[in-house]
Amino acid sequence: MSLDLTRRHTLRLFGAVALGGLVGCSSSPDDGAATGDGSGEFDFTASTPLGQVIPEAGRLSAPAFSGELLDESAFDSTSLAGQIAVVNFWGSWCAPCRLEMPDFQAVYSDMKDEGVQFLGVDVKDQRQLAQGFVDEIDVTYPSMFDPQGRVAMAFRGFPANVVPTTILIDRSGRVAAVYVAAVTNDELRAALDQLLTEGAPR
Repeated sequence: MSLDLTRRHTLRLFGAVALGGLVGCSSSPDDGAATGDGSGEFDFTASTPLGQVIPEAGRLSAPAFSGELLDESAFDSTSLAGQIAVVNFWGSWCAPCRLEMPDFQAVYSDMKDEGVQFLGVDVKDQRQLAQGFVDEIDVTYPSMFDPQGRVAMAFRGFPANVVPTTILIDRSGRVAAVYVAAVTNDELRAALDQLLTEGAPR
């Protein structure tokens, strides 16, 4: 009996991971996202429908993380405090990232003065290839160099092998959305506009 339950759990987990791998190149699942009472730390359970955000009461705290940017300078997530943050996991080898990042740059240029910050996280990559990628697209927001995926591991349960993936963090430092798929300009703006209408943290 217990072997059968374990087998079924393993199959469900495998199916979820396989689905995540597909939506990274197609569409996002619409089965909700990590929820809670807003007092705990984020633990990934599912992705958020594109363009939508988790209701405020159900958001969980984003973990702290630090590392090195592509230019070898130090970065700490505390620098994002009090702002809305768009954390985008990407790789120079990722075809959907090439379609998505120009939109991200456009949204960043328009919203950076409204309290919205962007941070790329380059995974499973070589620094020279990653730098060439952002130079080619003319991305001006910073990216961490994280070939071992340590930032992704800080977000418990987060599917670190799926790129592009984007996490939105609200002004209170809580995870407001997790998109396990490429995000369009309109979808990103819709979600950020909703977060911008929310009041500042108490």
